[in-house]
Amino acid sequence: MKILIVGAGAVGGYFGARLAASGQGVSFLVRPARAKKLKALGLEVESPLGNLELAPDLVTADRLTESYDLIFLSVKGYGLDAATEDFAPAVGPDTLILPVLNGMRHMDRLEALFGRHRVLGGACRIVVQLKGNVIQQQTPLQTLIVGQLDGQVSSRLQPAVDAMRSAGFETTVFTHIVQDLWEKWVQLAAVGAATCLLGGPVGAIAEAPGGVETAHAILKEAADIAGAAGFPPSKALFESTAALLAQRGSAMTSSMYRDLIDGADVEVEAILQDLVDRGHRHGLAAPLLQAAATRLFVYRGLTLKSTERAQPSP
Repeated sequence: MKILIVGAGAVGGYFGARLAASGQGVSFLVRPARAKKLKALGLEVESPLGNLELAPDLVTADRLTESYDLIFLSVKGYGLDAATEDFAPAVGPDTLILPVLNGMRHMDRLEALFGRHRVLGGACRIVVQLKGNVIQQQTPLQTLIVGQLDGQVSSRLQPAVDAMRSAGFETTVFTHIVQDLWEKWVQLAAVGAATCLLGGPVGAIAEAPGGVETAHAILKEAADIAGAAGFPPSKALFESTAALLAQRGSAMTSSMYRDLIDGADVEVEAILQDLVDRGHRHGLAAPLLQAAATRLFVYRGLTLKSTERAQPSP
């Protein structure tokens, strides 16, 4: 299977490396600077499931001329627009696009650009980080859920599922993938908003006066918006997330909180602001979600200004 990996960071790099090692025809769409580094150093994976070293097949946007069977999209939300412009020439009549981004904004964008029939719903659970040029997998967990947006399981989907399974990914096909993506979003937004707005891990929030009540109010805002959009989270998902947010001693944070602490950019549009905006379209206010989003926009503005000031003059 011809597979194009868009986003050769920790997640994309790991998936691409495992797929290439299993015999799939994998190419990585990368920026010139990243291509230069990967050509010099190769792609290295450290994992409890076995280490990998390979010389990846690389392509830059200006040299992308052929179509692929599957495009695996794993960029951050704020990189979506540039990525779609870059990989558009690789989309042929039979190409499937499998995104594993957060939120639902990317799904709307991909459907509008490439058509609903080409876009799959997907989400992965994997703990990886990029340290220098090495992708480090912290745990053996590597699961993937995937499904067609129309709820069908057609013959077009099976080769992609087989490829993922052959590479060692525990892959499950869902016939209600849109509902599952919304539920993931509700949980992600609740934990992300709580940790970023209140400034600490779940355990510290749970132990602070009013912490659990505030976190639960954030969760309710997210769940209410999902319900108004037609995808109410299941009782089990809501209750398990509420319990998670009340867990004293928990060191759990969120990817946005970790990026905040590291001084990196944050996926505030995809995870929080888009959810708030959808709520407004249904007449729902979400003051706590909005406060968390605004806090992150202020952080971004200050961080970018600080970075610009630190740049040497030309």
